[in-house]
Amino acid sequence: MFKIKINNRMRCCSICKLPGRVMGIPVLRLSLVIILVLLLVAGALTNLLPSIKEDKILTLRREMKPQGKPPLDSFTLIMQTYNRTDLLLRLLNHYQAVPQLHKVIVVWNNVGEKGPDELWNSLGPHPIPVIFKPQTTNRMRNRLQVFPELETKAVLMVDDDTLISAQDLVFAFSVWQQFPDQIVGFVPRKHVSTSSGIYNYGGFELQAPGLVNGDQYSMVLIGASFFNSKYLELFQRQPAALHALIDETQNCDDIAMNFIITKHTGKTSGVFVKPVNMVSLEKETNGYSGMWHRAEHFLQRSYCLNKLVNIYDGMPLKYSNIMISQFGFPYANHKSKM
Repeated sequence: MFKIKINNRMRCCSICKLPGRVMGIPVLRLSLVIILVLLLVAGALTNLLPSIKEDKILTLRREMKPQGKPPLDSFTLIMQTYNRTDLLLRLLNHYQAVPQLHKVIVVWNNVGEKGPDELWNSLGPHPIPVIFKPQTTNRMRNRLQVFPELETKAVLMVDDDTLISAQDLVFAFSVWQQFPDQIVGFVPRKHVSTSSGIYNYGGFELQAPGLVNGDQYSMVLIGASFFNSKYLELFQRQPAALHALIDETQNCDDIAMNFIITKHTGKTSGVFVKPVNMVSLEKETNGYSGMWHRAEHFLQRSYCLNKLVNIYDGMPLKYSNIMISQFGFPYANHKSKM
């Protein structure tokens, strides 16, 4: 403790004792001046640094690889397309916003024609990677290949003229996680046997003579559905007669998948989820019209049913009347018409 005399009065105060000297006001002022000078120098140096232009930032964003989701908690969209580039790009943009989507595989059936991948990539960056797979032949069953880029257990297959809301897809994927060995989709169909033993193909309106089964279905079409990726490999191992039938008709690969899954599991082939917002955009394109417009389409479907019964030595398909809806989950004996 030092005693300092100020104005002839004695006052006691505590001060810091430094080696050799006592810090006073002049020293503090000098320190503040030094700090101020350092701040000014730092600001000047910052202004001299090169700035990153907006186009450079965009380039960096495009080069960034999107962070993939865990394959068990996500799915891969497979979409086969032919002569519908305008509609394809619109759908790809829509599905980019779907949660849990891991990757998109576009099966490009315009043989000999360059795909729109350069255009798509030039308008990036996109949150979900899109892979275009050019084909050497235009075949319906191209979409059922075992693609090396496929990393997820779940496959979402959607036709190139169908827009399904993100809400519907998220809900249907949650349903598929409860039924991973079956097709979970939005379009049910059925078969009926006539008195002559010949099978017919149709929708809910189709009923077997003398039976009240209009609210039942025996197939779920894969063109708007989730299914297990292991069935792509299983499809490749099917009899050559099956592949030949699909190539002959350019049709019926979806019916065949229902046969294959029912025979493999012993269960009904699929589970029908009632969509809230699913629309066909076919009329909004000037490109290729879907096969179902052909006069012989439904005749071909019945033809395929009977051919498949011969290939597999019987009819394995089983009926179901279960419909799962976001507004009443689940219930049976529905009367919906699709």
